[in-house]
Amino acid sequence: MSLRVTNDGSVLLMVVFIVALLSAVVMGMLEINTEEIQVMSNQVFAAQALVIAEAGVNDALAEIRADSSWSGGYNDKPFNGGSYSVTINGDTITSTATSPQGFIARVEADITIGSSGPPYLIRIDDFRINE
Repeated sequence: MSLRVTNDGSVLLMVVFIVALLSAVVMGMLEINTEEIQVMSNQVFAAQALVIAEAGVNDALAEIRADSSWSGGYNDKPFNGGSYSVTINGDTITSTATSPQGFIARVEADITIGSSGPPYLIRIDDFRINE
């Protein structure tokens, strides 16, 4: 007496289902990793724009240390692949920067200029970022 086994394709169906399920899980994980990389890149580019804006404030502070009446500002001055524009309004320095990737940051500093100099002593009373 012999035992007869019949394969009617149920194992193949289960294997196809498991492969499809694993493929969906792997694609989901790849999508999450891609989004995290994009978010990280955006954060790096935004930080780069902020650094360029801070460089604009520092450039203006250097000019004011040499000449306390300086209020010329800058318009699209190149820096590190991007550029910054600086305006002086009373005792407020405003620097707006664009990174090479097009991200924008704005920094404002309220300052007090000392009376003796040059070099003039400058105190930063308030510093605002992206307000």
